Amino acid sequence: MIIYPAIDLKEGQCVRLVQGRASDKTVYSDSPSSMARCFQELGAAWLHIVDLDGAFSGKPGNLQAIESIAAAVSLKFQVGGGLRSLEDVERVLRLGAQRVIIGSRAVTSPDFVKMLLDKFGAEKIVLGLDAKDGMVAVDGWVSTSNFKAVELGLQMKSLGIKRVVFTDISRDGVLKGPNLASIEEMARKTGLEIIASGGVSSLENIKALKAMEDTGVSGAIIGKALYDGMLNLSDALAEAH
Repeated sequence: MIIYPAIDLKEGQCVRLVQGRASDKTVYSDSPSSMARCFQELGAAWLHIVDLDGAFSGKPGNLQAIESIAAAVSLKFQVGGGLRSLEDVERVLRLGAQRVIIGSRAVTSPDFVKMLLDKFGAEKIVLGLDAKDGMVAVDGWVSTSNFKAVELGLQMKSLGIKRVVFTDISRDGVLKGPNLASIEEMARKTGLEIIASGGVSSLENIKALKAMEDTGVSGAIIGKALYDGMLNLSDALAEAH
């Protein structure tokens, strides 16, 4: 199972929000590239980068920071947040991202996802599925759609999506552990490869997710627990190996 240390970008800084609230922000570093180097030195193979300004505005707002991260490390990385046009997706891929994560536009425009899949392939295009009480949240988690999370997963799979970053918003940034039941439901009912996000904060959480590999859980994104020192990245990588 792959561990993805998270770098959340806001105004060029490395931050964490609680349950996606822009008003509930902690700044951890003014140098995201230094944070990325630290994760690389500790043994990470991948990074999960979120452009929070992009998620709220619908337009990438931290391309310079992403470019600096790409120049600083040899890690593979995936990027999400505000990628709602072909031009923006192409721009992020040119910066070196292995994958881009499409969230809100997947809800409003399945044709957009299909176009990206046809152009770039399923290894490059990942569904970002953020759920609140089983329903899909959009626009940086500001609003909730009328889509059930599993239904959106199945629709995107029918278009060719293979992989989904699945976040339970209620668990994000509060260090209460992932919603294992909803993760397992998403994996079993959709057959998609699941990268679990939201609340992963202990070795026990990682062990529980690794036990779900046979259902399709292939990775876990860890953010606040690393920054607050609750979880050591080297230990997390060893547990997931």
